[in-house]
Amino acid sequence: MNTPDADGILAEQLLRLTRRVHRIQKRHLESRGLGITPAQSRLLRTLSLYGSPPRMADLAERLEVVPRAVTTLVDGLEATDQVRRAPDPTNRRVIRIEITDTGRRTLDELRSVRRAAAEEILAPLTAGQRDVLGSLLMALIDGPDLTSGRSPESR
Repeated sequence: MNTPDADGILAEQLLRLTRRVHRIQKRHLESRGLGITPAQSRLLRTLSLYGSPPRMADLAERLEVVPRAVTTLVDGLEATDQVRRAPDPTNRRVIRIEITDTGRRTLDELRSVRRAAAEEILAPLTAGQRDVLGSLLMALIDGPDLTSGRSPESR
């Protein structure tokens, strides 16, 4: 008798949830008329995490994408005045990416979009279930990175 592959089923459920989250966030983004893609949204959020403007290579590494993908995203965001390229004050060959005031306002809207999407996704859960889910997700997020061989403590 065949027993279902519980880990395989769980992995499929996680992938389906991820796709659902992306669809819902995209729908909320479009309803706000921000004219920004989910990938551009992610770049803006990532850019806001830096204390000083990062290089394109820094963004590519943090986003885990090729530098060309960051260039395309920055081009799109720059065209709508969300970010700007600025020369590095200590090395004129280096270009840094700065978030603009328009980009900061967009980030505020994006936070609102993410909250609305989260509320929709989490609506079926009680407060207690949300707490349990949060704890489980943190355990998965903080788990060992098997691709690098590093544990969360060494990151």
